[in-house]
Amino acid sequence: MIDIHSHILPGIDDGAKTIHDSVDMAKQAVSEGIHTIIATPHHRNGKYDNVMSDILPLVESVNETLKRENINLTVLPGQECRIYGEILEDYQKGDILPLNQTSQYLFIEFPSSSVPRYAERLLYEIQVEGLSPVIVHPERNAELIERPDKLYKLVKNGAATQLTASSLIGYFGKNIQKFSQQIIEANLTHFIASDAHNIHNRTFKMEEAMNYIEKKYGIDMVYYFTENAEMLIEGKTIYKEIPEMIKKKKFLGIF
Repeated sequence: MIDIHSHILPGIDDGAKTIHDSVDMAKQAVSEGIHTIIATPHHRNGKYDNVMSDILPLVESVNETLKRENINLTVLPGQECRIYGEILEDYQKGDILPLNQTSQYLFIEFPSSSVPRYAERLLYEIQVEGLSPVIVHPERNAELIERPDKLYKLVKNGAATQLTASSLIGYFGKNIQKFSQQIIEANLTHFIASDAHNIHNRTFKMEEAMNYIEKKYGIDMVYYFTENAEMLIEGKTIYKEIPEMIKKKKFLGIF
């Protein structure tokens, strides 16, 4: 299994604090059947700035440590970039890191409470640049919960999305779990990933989530998500189903 979203790099954001934490996370990942993981430290989220030149050597160092420890996990480079207006200029400068460095896929994070007004235009411009934006954890965004039509429009216009495994199995509460299910059922997401930060309260939950998906939606849906993750790291075009609108339920307005 491939996990495309994690905070396994030590000491650069709110994920692993030390290399020992990174090793512990790696061991837990392997125990869940994960063999490849993309390290996606936060960038430009108001607290952390991690440009490509900071991330690449740290990924190499973590991989060397895992090899010495005989832990069968490969860490690939990536970045979780908070949306901001100059993102394409910084991409051209070499600060912005697509997933696995060589792919066209780029993580885009919205603020937790809102979707910036310029988001639709910027996501379009990112695609014109030849990149494929992947909106991370839309199920935890208050405005998208309140206005799921906005998510539909962004996906219809070419953006991909990534749900968090823990959201789907209820660790962020029933409302977010329900919205996660609706996102899957409306063909509005393309990846399941852990967004793991540690081995305590923000763990992988990938095995549990995939078992849940198989039970609720069938094995084909598991293949859909696992194959999309494989194609992402290979820089290939992912599978996309035709998106549908989510009918807003009253309780979704309560965040």
